[in-house]
Amino acid sequence: MKIDIQDSNTQITVFLKGRLDTKASMECAPTFLKLAEQADKKIILDCEQLDYISSSGLRHFLMLAKKTHTAGGHLTVTHPQDDIKEVFKVTGFYKLLDIQE
Repeated sequence: MKIDIQDSNTQITVFLKGRLDTKASMECAPTFLKLAEQADKKIILDCEQLDYISSSGLRHFLMLAKKTHTAGGHLTVTHPQDDIKEVFKVTGFYKLLDIQE
C-alpha cells in the first residue's frame, strides 16, 4: 500500500495505491490519524489506484468521515474502481460517504 498526500491550506488530497487490507490498514493507521487531526479541511481520498479495501480500511474511511463532519470539514471519495464501488454498495457506504465516480 502506498499513500501520497498533497496538502494545501484548505484541502488535502490523498492518493491511495494498492491494497488496503488488514496488514496495510495497521501500517497506515498513523497516516489516517494524522489526517483526522486536520478534519476541519476538505479531504479527498482518491481511490483510482486502490485495488482492494478490507473492513479495516473501511473503518479508516468511516472514522475520517465522522471526524470531518464533526470538525466542519468534508470528506470526498473519488474515482473508486468497480470492485471498490461494489464493496461500498454492499456495505452501505454510498449512504455514508460522498463518493464521486
